[in-house]
Amino acid sequence: MFEFAALTYGVLASIILSAAQRNRKMARPHPPLLLYTGYLLCGVSGGVAVILAYIALSQFAGG
Repeated sequence: MFEFAALTYGVLASIILSAAQRNRKMARPHPPLLLYTGYLLCGVSGGVAVILAYIALSQFAGG
């Protein structure tokens, strides 16, 4: 299950970043769906980082 989620996240991030780079090179504005998906991926990354940091700190402080 984790492998599928990691693969899906990686493929989606790759598509979003390549589309944003292509739009930037062509000096075109980004479509709203691209922006929203990028912000979603950024939020998911930040949320997972906070959760993992909390787990690590709770293991360290717990004993």
